[in-house]
Amino acid sequence: MQHEITGDNLQMVTLRLAPGEKACAEAGAMVNMSGNMQMTTNMKGGLFGGFKRIATGETFFMTEFTPVGGEGFVSFAGNVPGKIFALDITRGEFIAQKTAFLCSEEGVDLDIAFTKRLRSGLFGGEGFILQRLSGKGMVFLHCCGDIMDMTLAPGETVRVETGLVVGFESGVDYSIAVAGGVKTVLFGGEGLFLTTLTGPGRVVLQSMNLAKLATALIPYIPVRNSS
Repeated sequence: MQHEITGDNLQMVTLRLAPGEKACAEAGAMVNMSGNMQMTTNMKGGLFGGFKRIATGETFFMTEFTPVGGEGFVSFAGNVPGKIFALDITRGEFIAQKTAFLCSEEGVDLDIAFTKRLRSGLFGGEGFILQRLSGKGMVFLHCCGDIMDMTLAPGETVRVETGLVVGFESGVDYSIAVAGGVKTVLFGGEGLFLTTLTGPGRVVLQSMNLAKLATALIPYIPVRNSS
């Protein structure tokens, strides 16, 4: 499989599949495809797999794409302004935020990953449940805004505003810490808690999340007068 990511802040990924190759995607993510692309909907992983996807914020069904009679292409895009990044799961498991999954090769498995600490689940901005990506092949994740991709050395720590962590390798420690003193909490404008990520491993961050985007748009949404 070959892939190409195009665009700037409204990116799209195009997968070119050879005969016999398959791609799986979140329902509704497809933008366009070649005329010979066959599209089927199924519950990858069976009924239990479908319920687990619902728990992580994805759809119950997934759509599978495979070309017929030769090479074909299919393109996917996210539902908010942002970036797409490619990840080779063959190198190791990756833990991602809910709804980050866009599409993947057939050999990629999606499962549930729970936060290790109660406080992380309550205040981490993503709840108790995250996505665990494993298996073999390429997976494409979508983030809101721009991407910051970094690799933490053993013991190296980065602190991030809750909700801006797209994902991290399974070897990275994930926890929540208080943002600072009383004045920082009350007047700093950054919220009460920060997510703390400690290496070693890869960490992917985003510059925006849906909550921030919604807050920025609320003042511009017309309010209908009920009188």
